[in-house]
Amino acid sequence: MGIYATPPTTTATNPMDLNFELTKSRIMIVDDEPVNIKVVKKYLRDAGYQHFITTSDSQIALGKIRHEIPDLVLLDVMMPHVNGLEILEAMRWSEQLQCIPTLILTASSDAEMKLKALEHGAVDFLAKPVDPSELQLRVRNALIAKVHQNKLADYSRQLEHEVSLRTAELVSSREEVIRCLATAAECRDKETGNHVIRVGLYSGILARELGMDEYTASLIEQAAVLHDVGKIGIPDSILLKPGRLTAEEINIMRQHCEIGHRILTMKDDERIASGMRSPILKVAATIAMSHHEKWDGSGYPHGLTREHIPIEGRIAAVADVFDALSSTRAYKGAYDLEQCFIELIEGQETHFDPLVVHAFFNRRNEIVKVYEDYSDEPKTSFASHPARIDNQPVLVS
Repeated sequence: MGIYATPPTTTATNPMDLNFELTKSRIMIVDDEPVNIKVVKKYLRDAGYQHFITTSDSQIALGKIRHEIPDLVLLDVMMPHVNGLEILEAMRWSEQLQCIPTLILTASSDAEMKLKALEHGAVDFLAKPVDPSELQLRVRNALIAKVHQNKLADYSRQLEHEVSLRTAELVSSREEVIRCLATAAECRDKETGNHVIRVGLYSGILARELGMDEYTASLIEQAAVLHDVGKIGIPDSILLKPGRLTAEEINIMRQHCEIGHRILTMKDDERIASGMRSPILKVAATIAMSHHEKWDGSGYPHGLTREHIPIEGRIAAVADVFDALSSTRAYKGAYDLEQCFIELIEGQETHFDPLVVHAFFNRRNEIVKVYEDYSDEPKTSFASHPARIDNQPVLVS
């Protein structure tokens, strides 16, 4: 069985069921002569129709149509104040009313009038005085078409719903795969399980505050969890070393940016890389390469400065460093939140883009809520004031 609904048939399988469905139809009659309304109702009642909405006042007809939403409208043309063509034109401009089939009742043989009625969406004409057999047949045909139209509309809505559900499943699966890959890198580094989640959420908050549309902000939020995926390629002897790294080991550690970029762009397989179209992986590759660049050019791997650093990398830099400062690591304890904020402020114009830091403090309450909701720290971790630590171990994390 496929994922989509079975399309509706275009013909009724049971004429009796169709006849019963048609007799439930709500038919509206608009004519300035009450006697004409009475005659049309009688002819249609003889054919089994029971539900009617009527008015002889053309000035209230359009409002009544909007309120009642009938299945079919029988509309006179020559009426005082508001004529039938004006009502028909207004219906065709209304998304709610444009699908209601309308039959024109007219004693006129004016070809231009009929052409205008057809241009405005009339489905058929009935000449006055109305022939009962012709009336019943044309009303039936119009209603059958409306029944099938409704079934197609229902099918379309059902299909959209099922596609939406399937899309949501695919999005959820993609996010799970991304988080599994990100967590695999973090587990090798013995970092806390929620680190990548927090960095992603912080990055999304900052992107939205910087004025990015929801699609772009969501891409950055999901992609940022892969910022350190390149650590998979760093040897355990360096990645898990408990003490301070040597200069040579630091250089090797810093290669995780390029390794991550290579993993996410699949550069080792040109056949795959050439066909790569995933927006999330493209943004993730940019973040992996650039989240350790610094505003003043002292970062790595390329020593980029200011706006030459991709905005995704500038956002992830603030998110990652804040999380590193506020979390316990093998080489340090967690800073209290106020000290983390001080570090970010002091890092403006050197490490961080000032606009991103400003965005951080504009959304400070949301940032703190994410920290509290996803924290791996004991509740008492921030009660004490830890000693200031060397920047180097934090910023290579």
